[in-house]
Amino acid sequence: MPRTDNDSWEITQSVGSTALGVAAARAAETESANPLIRDPFARVFLDAVGDGMWSLYADPTLLAQASEIDPQVQARAQMLVDFMATRTAFFDEYFLEAADSGVRQVVILAAGLDARAWRLPWPDGTVVYELDQPKVLEFKTATLERHGATPTARLVNVPIDLRQDWPKALQDAGFDPGRPSAWSAEGLVRYLPAQAQDLLFERIDALSAPGSRLASNVPGEGFIDPDLVQRQREEMQRMRAVAAQVTAADMPAVEDLWYAEERTALPEWLRDRGWEASAVDFPGLMARYGRSVADGAEVAMPPTLFVSAHRP
Repeated sequence: MPRTDNDSWEITQSVGSTALGVAAARAAETESANPLIRDPFARVFLDAVGDGMWSLYADPTLLAQASEIDPQVQARAQMLVDFMATRTAFFDEYFLEAADSGVRQVVILAAGLDARAWRLPWPDGTVVYELDQPKVLEFKTATLERHGATPTARLVNVPIDLRQDWPKALQDAGFDPGRPSAWSAEGLVRYLPAQAQDLLFERIDALSAPGSRLASNVPGEGFIDPDLVQRQREEMQRMRAVAAQVTAADMPAVEDLWYAEERTALPEWLRDRGWEASAVDFPGLMARYGRSVADGAEVAMPPTLFVSAHRP
């Protein structure tokens, strides 16, 4: 279903369902023979909602059935798992480095089913603010509480749509813009219109004291190339057609949830405002973690830059 200005969702719907897809990839990686990351809560979320399109990535039996229908499904599914594994490792390392530098105020924007407040070894005194749609945060908190999980930092939920005045809600919840912060916008930007992306980072910039850090993954060069967009749409349609034959759930057209618009180049934008910023593309990130993109599989993942920055 195409996006609208004021759309909202349950965890199994629209953008919410993509968080379950990420959890499925993290679960598959965690349970693999040589995992790059370990997220023991990813499977907990999947068990809580039951079967869905996400099961294709986290259920080896379903994946084997799908591969019998279309032999290329295995490579596409592995590409998604590798993408999410390396993306997770990138942000995990970013947060741990920020904590090592003395930052004790963390803001996770569009937190989804990110369980870092429960699984990372945060230093004493760390406060983690999680911002997302109210229903998403309610599902995550209730599910982990039923599982007996306890946050490893002081967790503050800020239930708000990021298209609203989230800076006020964040400060009302106790955030101090005078202290250094570590910000993350993981898996978020592509779901925002270009103008909303600019506003998001303008707000982060305005709330970031010296010593603050920022990490995000953003669309890379060529992400709206018409030929590439069409190839990606065809690939996703093939995956949905196969998934429909092995699962009882519909797989949403994820490409309809994205905004294919020209965007401000984030690294340059940050440097112009005094941040020290660096970026690596997806193949470069894969190489950093000792993985590679299979021939022909790269089209399954839109061009992506992983950006990290520090405000001196």
